[in-house]
Formats: sequence, structure tokens, C-alpha cells
Amino acid sequence: MTVPRSSLHHRPRCSSEIIAEAVCLCFRFPLSFRMVEDVLAYRGIFVTYKTVYEWAVKFGRTYASSIRRRTPRIGGEWDLDEVVITIKGEHHILWRAVDQDDFVIDVLVQKLRNTKASKLFMGKLFSAQGCAPRVMVTDKLRSYGAAKREIGLNVCDHRRHKGLNNRAENSHQPIQPRE
Repeated sequence: MTVPRSSLHHRPRCSSEIIAEAVCLCFRFPLSFRMVEDVLAYRGIFVTYKTVYEWAVKFGRTYASSIRRRTPRIGGEWDLDEVVITIKGEHHILWRAVDQDDFVIDVLVQKLRNTKASKLFMGKLFSAQGCAPRVMVTDKLRSYGAAKREIGLNVCDHRRHKGLNNRAENSHQPIQPRE
């Protein structure tokens, strides 16, 4: 395979497919360079972790931006919900936001389940997304409405109903059996 001169992969001795696989493993999953070395060795590709590091430095930005472009767009209807989980014997609240396509937008673990905690979660959620949803669906927990008023979010329609936020409830299901 001949590589054109303008390509990023002109100088390396390995094929561009191997480099792409190694760099994507580094940036898509939380793997160390030594773990990527082991994964590639398991597949019959023997490179050192130092080589993987150099590839990540050289080609990482290109692959990270292409991965970022492939992430789905966030929809206009967000379902917010909370569930009680146990971590090391203590009760915590897992806050979760899901869009209409069942894509998990954000997750936050806190000890409290009050207006301050809800305001912190909503503030983190809106600042990370940079925009407010068209419709926000929650259960009947009153701290959502109080946090919405304190933030000053009057743009979106807030629907409170016990059965409307099934998307958020369903996204909690993988966690429930572990409890």
C-alpha cells in the first residue's frame, strides 16, 4: 500500500490501519498506553507502549476530533430522574438526564436530594450542553421546579408526571440489579 505524501501516515513504518486502531483505543476508551500495547499484542501486532504514546501525540487530535463529530446530537426533549444507590454502605442519589433518543446526556452522584442538589445538577447539565431543552420531563419531585425557578429557566416547557419520564427510569435499569 502506497501512502500519499500529504497523508499524516507518511513516515511511520506501520500501516495506517494499525495506527488508527491504537490511537482510537487510547482516545475512545480509558486505556493506558501499556493496556493498548497488550490489546494489540493479543491481536498479533507487537509494538511498544512508547510507540503507542508517540502515535497518540502525533495523530491524537485528528482522531479525537473525528470521534467527537460522530457523537449523536442531543434532542430537544430531556428526561431527568434520580435513583437511590448504595456506595460503600452509604446511600447516594444518582441524577441522570436522557434525551428523546435514549442518549444519556449527563450523570451526577450526590448525597442529597433537595433543591440545592437539583440546582447543581441542572446547572452542570445546561452549562455542559450550552443550551436549554425545548421540553423537560421530570417526576413529581418538587426540587426540579424550584431549581428551574432559581436558575431562571423560563424557556423550556416543564412537564411533571409520574409515568412520562420512562426513558430516564429505563436508563436506570442496568444499575438496579447490582443493588
